[in-house]
Amino acid sequence: MTPNAAYPSGPSRRSFLASTAVATAAIAGGMPLLTACGGSDSSSRGGTTSGKDARKLLPAYVASNVVAPDIPAKNGSAMGFTRELAIADLKTSVPTKLGKGGKVTVMSPFWGSPPKQGNPYYKAMNDLIGVDVQWRNQDGNTYDQKLGAVLASSDIPDVVVIPGWNMTGRIPSAITGKFADLGPYLSGDKVKEYANLAAIPSDAWQRSIFGGKLLGLPMPAPFVQNIVPLYRQDIFDKEGYEVPKSADEFTALCKEITRPKSKRWACGDMKWTAFNTFGVISGGEKSLGWTVVDGKMINRIETPEYLEALEWARKLMAAGYVHPQFRLGKSQIGDPAPLFAAGEFLIWNDDISNWYGRQASQITQNPDFKVWGMDLWGHDGGTPKLWAANPAGIFAFVNKKASESVIHDVLAVANVTAAPYGTKEWMMTNYGVEGTHYTLKNGVPVKNDKGNNEVVNAFVMVASPAATIAHPDLPDYTKGMVEWQQRMGSFTSKSSFWGLQVAEPNRYTNLADNFEQLEDDIVRGHKKISDMQQAIADWKSKGGDKLRDWYKKLLDENGSAAS
Repeated sequence: MTPNAAYPSGPSRRSFLASTAVATAAIAGGMPLLTACGGSDSSSRGGTTSGKDARKLLPAYVASNVVAPDIPAKNGSAMGFTRELAIADLKTSVPTKLGKGGKVTVMSPFWGSPPKQGNPYYKAMNDLIGVDVQWRNQDGNTYDQKLGAVLASSDIPDVVVIPGWNMTGRIPSAITGKFADLGPYLSGDKVKEYANLAAIPSDAWQRSIFGGKLLGLPMPAPFVQNIVPLYRQDIFDKEGYEVPKSADEFTALCKEITRPKSKRWACGDMKWTAFNTFGVISGGEKSLGWTVVDGKMINRIETPEYLEALEWARKLMAAGYVHPQFRLGKSQIGDPAPLFAAGEFLIWNDDISNWYGRQASQITQNPDFKVWGMDLWGHDGGTPKLWAANPAGIFAFVNKKASESVIHDVLAVANVTAAPYGTKEWMMTNYGVEGTHYTLKNGVPVKNDKGNNEVVNAFVMVASPAATIAHPDLPDYTKGMVEWQQRMGSFTSKSSFWGLQVAEPNRYTNLADNFEQLEDDIVRGHKKISDMQQAIADWKSKGGDKLRDWYKKLLDENGSAAS
């Protein structure tokens, strides 16, 4: 999916998972070692690399046990830390500065207004790592457009961050052709030079194998869906609104809330919550769109739930319950955060990281402000049926033309940003500089406005530690977020291809390219459900049915990661 960390209409698919201090990561799933195929002679027909061949590529796993979590991981959740750690007690996970002082350029998606180059946070991180990292932040809402142009050019930065939801069209073949093999530096025991990278779970590294080579540095993730319907609990409490438990209750609540003459609307574009509450199979990354249901290989777009979810989201928009800002195309929406903070709309599809982020950024200005997350409901009021996200969804790749010294500097950056909670490196990566980005209040770090503006969306994109939610400044939010994941995780199933990096045959590369735009056009009232039905029929006749046979054969030959 996409709703990026800040925009519910989504920059493409699985939401960006690393805002402020949330460094998401994988929970071991015990799936078979089955990954994207590759090689010049196999790229046209697609396939996988599995078993011993994949194991040869994986870095050795060496667990990090710096601090025991207050809330252990469960049901695919992150682990949570609620208690403060005295700054004096923080441990050093990178005793020797591994960077050699070189310059590394990084292109990455950014949601919101990026800070200026050379700001105090960037400078402090560069000093800590020993590398001059220069950021080329790009608008996360339109990142797919920029990405395609850059990868087709001769001016590719040293590092390019690519979310899984942007791996459509020709992007997968560009990944295998444009980026460096990190296996010679990380596979097996070689990773032990970078202790924090060695502590990244193997599931996340498995997702980083493209074209039969270890190409990506992963941002691991819990497998629980990351999109939460956040709501203004302070206003709900004041007005007496109740949290809905079905699609009909949600619609009735929206009618009650919406008062356009008072500049108040109920919600933003709710497409992603619709997909979850109607039980639509996870999409975005190709392999997530397919699974076996009642013995039949089926794609998400073929299910009745898919059309029902779109129709429900469309009706919310048509009824005028959605803030008018969300009627604009995703390149025009801008940042809805100020509208949410001002109470112009009260419910927002958002990344779980922003459950904390929205609260932390507003509480200093408005002590009564309170944002909380709704549990996902079954659309009919029953138990929800949710589908698991993959154990890594965002990857950093190194330019194939990068020198060996640049590659080592990139790994030095990643080794710091992947530091676990309880270390000085984690503190710097996620909170910045004491006195500049945060202050200590009763021993707890609390970000100021500069911290909330600068310490976000950057270094955590290069690599992150095992799934961790740790906000000692707002411990109730850490608890709320992790427990939400654990509740939703109990309703979550893994699709037949969960955890696998699948390369489809080239002839099917562009088969589903226009579906997300069509989804958004339907929700906004520019297209009809009948247009989607026709698109699905065309998809089947132009290769969808043959692709189904290909996936069935793939599953028959390699087995399911979810079994």
